[in-house]
Amino acid sequence: MFIKTAGLILRRSLYKESSLVLTVLTSSQGKLTVLARGARRKGSKLAAATQTLALAELTLFSQKGRFTLTEARTLTLFEGLREDIERFALGSYFAELLEAVADEDLPDPALLSLGLNALYALSEGNRDPELVKAAFELRLCCQAGFEPAVGACQVCGRQAMADPLFDLQGGTVACRGCGGQGVTLPQGALAAMRHIVSCDPKKLYSFALSGPARQRLCSLCEGYVLTHLGESFRTLDYYKSLKVSL
Repeated sequence: MFIKTAGLILRRSLYKESSLVLTVLTSSQGKLTVLARGARRKGSKLAAATQTLALAELTLFSQKGRFTLTEARTLTLFEGLREDIERFALGSYFAELLEAVADEDLPDPALLSLGLNALYALSEGNRDPELVKAAFELRLCCQAGFEPAVGACQVCGRQAMADPLFDLQGGTVACRGCGGQGVTLPQGALAAMRHIVSCDPKKLYSFALSGPARQRLCSLCEGYVLTHLGESFRTLDYYKSLKVSL
């Protein structure tokens, strides 16, 4: 059976002399493992569309639960990422997060859309990469079933909180005066978290933040995704190493 679907190449592994095994997040089939025979061969028509972080229209042959790539047409390569090693590393981290939360053979168009919008925002180069990272991490947690309850104090129920605290493990906010526990959350960072959690997906990156509130938002969103996914990510380590060295 042949299947045609759009797919984002999350990861590629070398296979034999000239082939690749791809991890692909598709619009209609969810996460798939796909064999791309001869994709590394010189002159292969599959070469461009099988690059990491390429979005492509794929024709797959499915047999007994295995998928083989037969044709591919590149839709976008996110050129802005390929011109900047730091942004490409950050995009690769996004891909590793998507791979961690996506389910095999279970369509999740919203997850693919989240990933593509994050890569577009990075590639365009007109948004703060660290804020894109924070928004992507927190919204990804929401879609993975770990949405934090940041709308009101978990104790008194007030939306307008004085000196709010964020519980990284529990994903809740509370007033310090109500006996809340966790990390101090500046008002600007709290407003940004509320925006990220509840906004229309098209407006996810339409906010700005600076100073200590920006730093706290970025550290909390990273900490939150690492805490609730329960694993480390090699691409995140690499991205951080580039930020130190560049």
